[in-house]
Amino acid sequence: MRDEVIEKNVRDALLEDIGSGDLTAALIPDEIVNAHVIAREPAIICGRHWFNETFLQVDPSVTVAWLVEDGDRIEADTMVCRLHGPARALLTAERTALNFLQTLSGTATQAHRYADAVAHTKTRVLDTRKTIPGLRDAQKYAVTCGGCHNHRHGLYDAVLIKENHIRAAGSIAAVLERARHDNPPGTLIEIEAENLDQLQQAIDAGAERVLLDNFSPAELKKAVKHAGSRVELEASGGITLENIAAFAETGVDFISVGALTKHLRSVDLSMRIE
Repeated sequence: MRDEVIEKNVRDALLEDIGSGDLTAALIPDEIVNAHVIAREPAIICGRHWFNETFLQVDPSVTVAWLVEDGDRIEADTMVCRLHGPARALLTAERTALNFLQTLSGTATQAHRYADAVAHTKTRVLDTRKTIPGLRDAQKYAVTCGGCHNHRHGLYDAVLIKENHIRAAGSIAAVLERARHDNPPGTLIEIEAENLDQLQQAIDAGAERVLLDNFSPAELKKAVKHAGSRVELEASGGITLENIAAFAETGVDFISVGALTKHLRSVDLSMRIE
């Protein structure tokens, strides 16, 4: 995880929350105190770097002693860290620090559920670009802490050719040729196929990976059998935690799931001054 990304995430969040100053924290004596953070429910912990950076930017004298690592599975009522420092700094940074920790832990926990559901197969679960604006790096890191994998980071680091791209280019073969010509070697080039005929066209044109969108498990089984080992296959569309195992059991290589980063619920965490 890049330090400059974390620093900017935290700087923006603190500006949003503190503004010209914490009016409430200014009312209390600025004594040195101890505090701790408790998880109120089971979770996969993620976000320590953002949590630490929040207190560092508010007051570098605050110390944070972690009792868990990113990626650790914890039970309800687990103490995750202890803090020591000026009371005003702890209270000013509290909400922003917890927002990062609870959101990224929620993402990691969601990813863990999906990874666990397909653990008996060879299929890898991928995230998408359906992330919280400004927190893509953070959420994609959290996805890996939960046991899933990253798809392309943005529009700039891989080619994903969808139905409208194919129509505008004229054909699957034409758009794949253009993609290979215009991008450096090693760039992931993936193309969507809506049926077995288009899958075969993509294979004939030398596709590296084919996206099968909104295929049923039965249709996916046929596609996997048809493709053999000639091309990687990725499934997406209509896939939930309840049905993902059936899709993975078709033998598809990848399943991309927007819910990893989009349909998340933050983990219930609280900080208490001792």
